[in-house]
Amino acid sequence: MKPGRMIIEVMRSFFKKPVTIKYPAVAFEMPDKFRGKLKFYPEKCIGCKMCMRDCPTGAITINKIGDKQFEAEIDLGKCIYCAQCVDSCLKKALEATKDVELAQLDSRKLKVVFNASPKNTP
Repeated sequence: MKPGRMIIEVMRSFFKKPVTIKYPAVAFEMPDKFRGKLKFYPEKCIGCKMCMRDCPTGAITINKIGDKQFEAEIDLGKCIYCAQCVDSCLKKALEATKDVELAQLDSRKLKVVFNASPKNTP
């Protein structure tokens, strides 16, 4: 690129709106069908464990906690957010949310247990 043309390009950029956003100061909305953090609905789960079988990384475990009651243990550190578990769930007990703020310093905080008790950890 010639120096004269480069100066014109630099001057033009002074008057353009930036492409980036001022995250985290400015909130942003993820697009529809974005595959973020998983959400589990224990009241819908029938314990078929299709989500466990189809998960390519083994990030989800379904445990029986009572008669027709199940909990999901999801390791968000292993999850690749492919949403295969969501697609294979027969009763739609799993959902991919738009939540992207998952960074943690402590990997134990990435292991989330969803159950029907009042102490449900989202």
